[in-house]
Amino acid sequence: MTTAIAHEKHGYSSLQIAFHWSVVALVAVQWFLGLGMRGVFYGREAGAEIDSWGPAYAHIALGVTILVLMLARLTLKLRRPVAVAPDSDHPWARFLGRVNHWIFYIVLILLPLGGALAWFGGSLTAARLHYVLAWALPWFIALHVAGALVHHFVFRDGLIRRMVRPT
Repeated sequence: MTTAIAHEKHGYSSLQIAFHWSVVALVAVQWFLGLGMRGVFYGREAGAEIDSWGPAYAHIALGVTILVLMLARLTLKLRRPVAVAPDSDHPWARFLGRVNHWIFYIVLILLPLGGALAWFGGSLTAARLHYVLAWALPWFIALHVAGALVHHFVFRDGLIRRMVRPT
């Protein structure tokens, strides 16, 4: 029996690319919807009257969608592994890429779970975790984009094209 690593591909499938860009778009929308959620959450917990529940419900629905997409992405990643930095002469870049990708999976799964526990379970601990992860996420995104740009402009290894052209 062979391991999954033995079957590691050097490019992403059409489905993997679609999942990636769908999550990117949903996270961008979530960021703006989420800016008002802290006030709504603590207001609701304090018994205050909430004027509009629409943004809160949209935030919850998109969070569930992101969770489902991330679980599907994780399943696909485990079934069809892709080399983070194929044929790289820079082992540190390969390591950082793997760490950054796994951080995304962890954070983008924990965020909606924490949000759900906070909203439906009234957990202040989960609300704080959700808040911290939401504010950490842009930093991980910045590192991810910076890494892609280093590959494109410094290493000139064509890595960035894998996220637009399926193999």
